[in-house]
Amino acid sequence: MAEQTERTEIDIRDDRASGNLLAYDSGKAAGVVAYFVMDGEPAALVAVHTVVEPGHEGKGIAGALVQEFYAMAGREGVPVVPLCPYAAQWARRHPDLAPEAPSELVERAKTQLTSHPELD
Repeated sequence: MAEQTERTEIDIRDDRASGNLLAYDSGKAAGVVAYFVMDGEPAALVAVHTVVEPGHEGKGIAGALVQEFYAMAGREGVPVVPLCPYAAQWARRHPDLAPEAPSELVERAKTQLTSHPELD
């Protein structure tokens, strides 16, 4: 008998002031995408880390967070730069939902990350 991955209803909220896209599972903090808004033109949302809290793994939380991060950027009309390894991997697996950022934008995001040491 195959093991099933547990799926739950995830509540995702953007806390732009702190640069966190937060996931809640049954009202409890379950995961986060830490990010920053890149300065300049074009602006972009830069995913730095994706973390799922212990006890919440295997519920699709990380994927739901990254998918919402891309959807949020789409609604804002800005690209995503996935510096987070998980977000980058997710984007490669879902090219229809995650357009690739131009390389010059990625390099600019890496440079700007150095001015956000709290995220590194």
